[in-house]
Amino acid sequence: MKLPDAFCRYSHVFIVLALIPLLSGGCFFKLISPEKRSLSLVRLAPEDYPRFSDDLFFDGIDRAVFESLSYYNKLPRTRTFSLADDAYDVGHMIRSLEHLLAFLQSEPSANDLNAFIRDNYTVYRSTGKDRDDQVLFTGYYEPRLRGSLSPSDVYRYPVLSDPDDLMTIDLRLFSDDPSMRRTLIGRCTPEKKVVPYYDRRQIGTGDILMDRSRVLAWVDDRIDLFFLEIQGSGIIYLDNGGFIRVHYHTKNGHPYRSIGTHLIRTGRVAREEMSMQKIREYLTAHPDEVDEILNYNPSYVFFKTEEGGPYGCYGVAVTPERSIATDKRMFPACAMAFIESEKPLISGDGDIVEWRPFGRFVLNQDTGGAIRGPGRADLFTGNGHYAEVSAGHMQHTGRLYFLVLNRDRSGTP
Repeated sequence: MKLPDAFCRYSHVFIVLALIPLLSGGCFFKLISPEKRSLSLVRLAPEDYPRFSDDLFFDGIDRAVFESLSYYNKLPRTRTFSLADDAYDVGHMIRSLEHLLAFLQSEPSANDLNAFIRDNYTVYRSTGKDRDDQVLFTGYYEPRLRGSLSPSDVYRYPVLSDPDDLMTIDLRLFSDDPSMRRTLIGRCTPEKKVVPYYDRRQIGTGDILMDRSRVLAWVDDRIDLFFLEIQGSGIIYLDNGGFIRVHYHTKNGHPYRSIGTHLIRTGRVAREEMSMQKIREYLTAHPDEVDEILNYNPSYVFFKTEEGGPYGCYGVAVTPERSIATDKRMFPACAMAFIESEKPLISGDGDIVEWRPFGRFVLNQDTGGAIRGPGRADLFTGNGHYAEVSAGHMQHTGRLYFLVLNRDRSGTP
């Protein structure tokens, strides 16, 4: 989940701009101009506010809000957050959350809730992918894997920490040119040349990295391990009765390519049938194709262990069904949001019976490599069977709103 910070492992390595074409496969962070960022949200008149509701009856909202408050309280009070053409300082964002949470904890009726927001809050709506207000909602979850701290015939696939020869290059340190605001990932050869890091095909089963990376655990299923990379964090239940939590630390710098899209393009899975479960089903049924399909995505994720979590990109624990991931370049970090989309109704057999519309308050606490632009959002569904089914199938449009306390309010409920 957490994206890598820009850092350099080798202070003695000198980098020249001639390396840019060589490392063009690396990840990069593109800044968004204030003008373009302002186009991601539009301020609404009160008569255009949505009908606010909460399908979870406000359960878990306090935990999610407290996580956002912990983030804001670590920031300098001069920090500001932009929504459309407006800017709010940290203190105002804190009061916005505290004021709304105090009211939600009273478990208001639908009419009282909407009257309160209309009288006290400014509401902004995402403009969507094509400025049509439509946002595509997908889901992500915390997978559960079986593993061991020692390799065996059963536990053969390593969960690797970041290699000691992986280096991150922040080009902003070498040029004031805006086009150089980019981060590259590579490795230094014995000849002191910087080259792209190994891709997924080269890494293979991890043997090439055994002398430069630490194995956090060994798992019994490479498909489960691949999905762990996609989700960014997970729980590994060990054969000795314990468990560890692993979280995204960094990646190899190669671009992410969707194997789902690859399966559709090659005619192996119909577009209308595509889901995470369908990908797993196809890979399990065609073991001779697994290498080719997984290697279509050259990106490879390295992990670290942590006691709690999972954590979003702002360092706060994400809350099941209450945290969303959006494009961090366009929407305010850890702010209160409201979403309208559809959720699955799942039978006792684990099948989706139908999709039902819902509205819910959420906090903007994460981001993701595939979450780009004002028309995308990812809902964290937690862990367990429902979370996996919901996240694996969710691909529905809806609307995304952000709420900020009116400037003339003192913040006292």
